Amino acid sequence: MASLSERVAAAKQAEVTFDTQREDMFRELRGKLHFKVVEELGPTLYDRQMSDAELRLRVLEMLEWALDQEESVPLTRADRTQLLNEIASDVLGYGPIDPLLNDPDITEIMVNGPHNVFVERHGKIAKTDFRFVDEVHLRRIIDKIVGQIGRRIDEATPMVDARLPDGSRVNAIVHPLAIGGPFLTIRKFAVDPLTEADLVQFGTFNEGTADFLRQCVKGRLNIIISGGTGSGKTTTLNVLSGYLPGDERIVTIEDAAELQLHQEHVLSLESRPPNLEGKGQITIRDLVRNSLRMRPDRIVVGEARGGEALDMLQAMNTGHDGSLTTIHSNSPRDTLARVETMVLMAGFDLPVRAIREQVASAVNLIVHQTRLRDGTRRITHVTEVEGMEGEIITMQDLFLFDYGMGVDESGRYLGRLKATGIRPTFSGHLEDFGIKLPPDLFDPEPFARRQAQYSAK
Repeated sequence: MASLSERVAAAKQAEVTFDTQREDMFRELRGKLHFKVVEELGPTLYDRQMSDAELRLRVLEMLEWALDQEESVPLTRADRTQLLNEIASDVLGYGPIDPLLNDPDITEIMVNGPHNVFVERHGKIAKTDFRFVDEVHLRRIIDKIVGQIGRRIDEATPMVDARLPDGSRVNAIVHPLAIGGPFLTIRKFAVDPLTEADLVQFGTFNEGTADFLRQCVKGRLNIIISGGTGSGKTTTLNVLSGYLPGDERIVTIEDAAELQLHQEHVLSLESRPPNLEGKGQITIRDLVRNSLRMRPDRIVVGEARGGEALDMLQAMNTGHDGSLTTIHSNSPRDTLARVETMVLMAGFDLPVRAIREQVASAVNLIVHQTRLRDGTRRITHVTEVEGMEGEIITMQDLFLFDYGMGVDESGRYLGRLKATGIRPTFSGHLEDFGIKLPPDLFDPEPFARRQAQYSAK
């Protein structure tokens, strides 16, 4: 006769076996019902005349009918409801990550294979309990996302950049490159784009710096927004683009359209990857060249990362003032080095001095943004590019983040962006546009001075 411990072990093993069989049954049933709904409804799923509520009701009715045909599968009421909702989310949305996409506090979703889903919330990364059934389930959702904008992902093209209908940025990478994958990364964008007031509230910059940048954009200065990955460059670019006058013709160029400009005269261009034969690719550089023939008043490049930097510099130096772009870098000085490197990537053997002269002549301002250890995204440098001294491009910091103010009890930085006391040399250029910068804007301690003047009275 078996001992008590043996009977307990046997019972646990039987329970594990039952759970495994149940999970396999659910997976098979889920796939069968999903296929049946898509096959039966077909074009109805893409009928734009139906509201989301009507379409979801139609899908649930079809699922109820299909599930009733599976009499051999015993399900509790809770199992049935869960199964219907999960399949409806697969058919109409993006499966298990639907609730994460609808959570306004989540800024990034990172799917590290079917069973590991991480999110970024308030600048901190945490693992969630959400998971996909298996790799096939995850691939089906990835295929749906990239297929919506006419792109593809397979063994021949195992990496893709895409976007969701709301503008959220998507990157996916699958086998054979992704070991343990597929991997899916979604950088969410707010339904309502962040405004200047939002960035001031978050501490990205202050009112004085925001007003200064607004005048710089209106005064047609060429501005580079630099920073590391996830530092908030595109969000800041979107806010600065909002300062562009509504009566100008604006051309935006991006890998995947993310910018949300509300001006009336905006033309949005998006690059295109190669087709199955490896042909038909349209790069950012191709679009920058073409935009020069579209009579733009302003050119906004979502991110410069290659030879298009040379075409951008030439555009800035030949009458297309007021251009905006972002660049990955670690500091304002590093930004200029990155621009030099990207110009050389254009394939022309140009002398370094010639490149630097082009950069010094074209770029007026560098706005550098950093993601700090507390998870906040702050502008840490607003730096003017002055010109050349010998072989070196000279720069001067107009505003710097004050790290010396320390951190609070929760580890959040107390510092803010402060003026250095240096007035920019392009003030005269702005005055030609009727823009006069207030003298106290560049005072390191404007509030202290005003308080002293008030006390003296």
